[in-house]
Amino acid sequence: MTFFQPLLLWGLLAALVPILIHLLNRRRHKTVPWAAMQFLLKATRESRGKKKLRHLVILTCRAAGIAALATSAARPVMSGLFGGIGGGKPDLIVILFDRSASMEANPRSGTLSKRELALGRLRDALKDMEGSRVVLVDSASGQPQEVPSPETLSSLSAVAGTDSTADMPGLMLRAVSFLSENPGRSEVWVVSDLQTSNWQPQNDRWASAKASLASLPQPPGLRILALTGEPAPNQSLRLLAARRAGDQVLLDVEISRNDDGAAAINLPLTATLNGLASTTNVTLEGSSLRFRRTLDLPPGKAPGYGWLSIPGDGNIRDNVAFFAYGPPRPVKSLLVAPPGEAADYLAASAAPEGFGSQAIERIDPANVAALDATGIAAIFWAAPLPQGSAAEKISRFLSEGGQVIFFPPQREESLTEFLGVRWSAITKAAEDKFFVLESWNHDDGLLRDGLDGGQIPGARMKAVQRRLAEGQLTSMAKWDDGKVFLGRQVVDRGTAWFAGSLPDYTWSNLGDADVLLPMAQRAVTAGAERFDTGYLAEVGSKEAATRPGETRERIDSYGAPDPANLDYQAGIHRYGDRMLALNHPGTEDDPVVLERESLDQLLDGTRYTLLEDRGTSTRETTYRDLWRGFLMAMLAFLVAEAVLCLPRRPAVEPLPGAPGAKRPPFFPS
Repeated sequence: MTFFQPLLLWGLLAALVPILIHLLNRRRHKTVPWAAMQFLLKATRESRGKKKLRHLVILTCRAAGIAALATSAARPVMSGLFGGIGGGKPDLIVILFDRSASMEANPRSGTLSKRELALGRLRDALKDMEGSRVVLVDSASGQPQEVPSPETLSSLSAVAGTDSTADMPGLMLRAVSFLSENPGRSEVWVVSDLQTSNWQPQNDRWASAKASLASLPQPPGLRILALTGEPAPNQSLRLLAARRAGDQVLLDVEISRNDDGAAAINLPLTATLNGLASTTNVTLEGSSLRFRRTLDLPPGKAPGYGWLSIPGDGNIRDNVAFFAYGPPRPVKSLLVAPPGEAADYLAASAAPEGFGSQAIERIDPANVAALDATGIAAIFWAAPLPQGSAAEKISRFLSEGGQVIFFPPQREESLTEFLGVRWSAITKAAEDKFFVLESWNHDDGLLRDGLDGGQIPGARMKAVQRRLAEGQLTSMAKWDDGKVFLGRQVVDRGTAWFAGSLPDYTWSNLGDADVLLPMAQRAVTAGAERFDTGYLAEVGSKEAATRPGETRERIDSYGAPDPANLDYQAGIHRYGDRMLALNHPGTEDDPVVLERESLDQLLDGTRYTLLEDRGTSTRETTYRDLWRGFLMAMLAFLVAEAVLCLPRRPAVEPLPGAPGAKRPPFFPS
């Protein structure tokens, strides 16, 4: 509980007045012993205790009534945005307002989003802060803006909904910077849904923010309004990847929901491509579903765009995913291997028949110095590891986002090293025995499960010969004796893979395509995606920023674009000569909320106040006015004092012999 007029609390001293008067009155009379009074004192001894208690109660009511009046005049409030730190009105209030995509979620049984509820709470709270300067710093722009009055708060473009994320440690540092330039008695109000991905509790900038707050001449009070009500049922749509393959666009899609314990639901998924819409039903049984949606493109080589959408639900910001694509381009790979069975199988897996947009070029290991990786998606290397100028070219290719799968050379004397990795000596299985692929990563890498949950039949792979990659590698698949079959090393934007056997039947049955084909195609797809990334980005990312001399224009027809918040909205955007599909960040679909213990650790030393708002309507206020209650208490005390001061009615004894009359002891019965 705190007070809007704390100076009036000095009025509590007036509660001492009745007590002082009582004590002074007691000193006005001097006690003189008198023999005849002893009989009267003895007659009233039994009622003295009751009278004394009655007088004490009267005195207490008088003092409590005055105290309640003084407290009411000080305007007390409780359980609100202003409770718990100091008292009175600050000179400056800095509001850190989270307007990320997750703030558009509706509480269960509510019709307004958390952002709209927060605006209502702030508007009501600021009405009692008349005279304080109010500055708003929103999570999208990070720029401070003056708030002229509570009534204009909701009309500011800086509080509108966005498809962006929130950087809470960055916002706190921005508030500290502003307060250092504007000294005085201040407070920081943080409005957020406490989404962990936005608060980034492990970020080192929190330590800097807390130290900066404490170093201010007048450290501000910190109050957090957390919109933590139970969310309404919601399904979120996310586009994992989009690329053009000939006359088709391939979309990797994920749909998730926040009530995974509920029954399976059928969702209509609408695909809009160049203005034409088509709808299919998708069954969502668990918490999430990944699948691929293939859309046929109209004849021609022109670029285009479109979007996927599901019906509106608990959050309107995660029901659409935009995509864009460029003109068709061939997907080309390189094969560095000597002629032979292994080279044939590798070429067939990298560019299978029927994949007209895929091609592969073979280079003899003796000519790797002339290797040109321009426009190449993936490289399949079944030769001694590169060195010299070839190693420099491969390293540059990996840094630019390319994919390289290294297979062991067949000759034992090949002992070169690349990226700190080298091949071991050839080992052979015992007679009538095999090295069997026993385990692999089902969630990541070239052998991961498919979008539909299907697994690669890796257990069918057997080898009679192998060479192990030795060095700093992440194990992605292992033989039955625990040795690494497939290792990974990430190099900047690209990935180098090291496989421990060859698709040659004198080595293994890798050429059966159970393992080799998905490995090769996933490497080719990952390498080709970097040519399509220029068409897909997240709102607020570096890729979504305008380049020097560019202007931004939203060109799709979905929804109602807000020109004032164009930089923070998903959609199809044109930047001069280039086109980009922007979507809300995937982290905004993460429902994990910061726990109170984690928040205590994060803000340790700031003496912050937390209000968890679980309301669903703007009619609910963020604080409770208590002055009326104290006024009622004052009236109750005064009425009680008046009743106790009334003279007691004398008892009327019945006449002797009447019913109920006491019989004198000297009359016989």
